[in-house]
Amino acid sequence: MNDLLNTLITELRRGTLTLAVLSQLRKPQYGYSLVQLLEASGISIDQSTLYPLLRRLEKQDLVTSSWDTSESRPRKYYVLSEYGMEIYQQLKAEWKKTTQELVQLLKGEEDQHESN
Repeated sequence: MNDLLNTLITELRRGTLTLAVLSQLRKPQYGYSLVQLLEASGISIDQSTLYPLLRRLEKQDLVTSSWDTSESRPRKYYVLSEYGMEIYQQLKAEWKKTTQELVQLLKGEEDQHESN
């Protein structure tokens, strides 16, 4: 793939990763468990992408974090805040609407190619 396509794919994925991460934080998750959940759904995310994203979401008050020190290795857990849940629901609705619109646009394009 060429550099331009890679750049465009990265831009396209950036917003979807935020929505994907928010969708998995309705229950508390730590970084590695989050990576595993996302990968089980076919979404690969590098830890060097995930942790800055989690910090940004926390700074935006969408996510709260807390340390669990009951295990031998302390883990930082992240979960949606009440505000984060509201934003997540709105983002999800917007995603569904946008996806339907794009499916129609792309379908229309395929129909045009078939009739030519």
